[in-house]
Amino acid sequence: MTAPPASDQPFAATSDEVIAVRGLTKRFGTKTVVDNVDLNVKRGEIVGFLGPNGSGKTTTIRMICGLLKADEGEGTALGHDIRTESAAIKLQTGYMTQRFSYYEDLTIRENLDFVARLYDLRPRGETIDRTLERLGLADRQNQLAGTLSGGWKQRLALAACVMHQPKLLLLDEPTAGVDPKARREFWDEIHALADEGLTVLVSTHYMDEAERCHRIVYIAYGTIVARGTVAQVVAESGLKTWVIHGDGSGRLMNELRTLPGVEQVAPFGTDIHVVGSDGGALEKGVTAVARERNLKAEPGETSLEDVFIKLMTDAQALEQ
Repeated sequence: MTAPPASDQPFAATSDEVIAVRGLTKRFGTKTVVDNVDLNVKRGEIVGFLGPNGSGKTTTIRMICGLLKADEGEGTALGHDIRTESAAIKLQTGYMTQRFSYYEDLTIRENLDFVARLYDLRPRGETIDRTLERLGLADRQNQLAGTLSGGWKQRLALAACVMHQPKLLLLDEPTAGVDPKARREFWDEIHALADEGLTVLVSTHYMDEAERCHRIVYIAYGTIVARGTVAQVVAESGLKTWVIHGDGSGRLMNELRTLPGVEQVAPFGTDIHVVGSDGGALEKGVTAVARERNLKAEPGETSLEDVFIKLMTDAQALEQ
């Protein structure tokens, strides 16, 4: 689960790597917010960047696209050096932040026209028309951005990010505050773009979104502590899960928390999910409690959320 140390070999990206960075480190004063991060993302890949607030996700993304300069480390994005060729990287990158950053007193079309002028896109009108159709915004193109719901604002922001046909898309918590239907439509579009060759690095707190990524990378306190496919990360966590059916009382949950081998206890409707690393101790304790109360207990599937909580707890313990 722990990321390997950086290699002593000369740095070089492979031909299919859109992002290839090694040893990225960033300090603000005496605080190290990103500590020796290695990250590789291949062309057409969607990589989820997970971690608690303040873990270094946004800082890492900004160093990759040239908005921040790393104090240490090296690497390339889109074949350009992240230290010396940030202008070239920005021209080929779409960056969507959590906060809506377009003009609320302009219409959808006017906002896209402004962005098209910044990139000097030609023919401008046709490019805007094509983008409006692609993102399902044509019927609303004359609506003021400030009157849009969160989901439509998100769609406008994505349209502005991809209108210049970037090769790399960086998404920083892009669906915060957006309803489930809009989130699903957003991710359908992201996968369609990736199928066309766009590379995507997305930071998120939503476990269902992380599961839509081809791979995930988990960062805590500036250090990468896990990476791989969702299945790989869950398997490598070593966590086991048991489910007790039929009683979600607080008393039972409190009792379960005191048992050997139990690390997490959470209610799911009338069921209780019990998670721990010591499978033998976990099974013994959970089945005994269930038997005493004439309840059914059986093995369950460990979720990515369970792993997320374990990684966050372990990282907090190391920091203290």
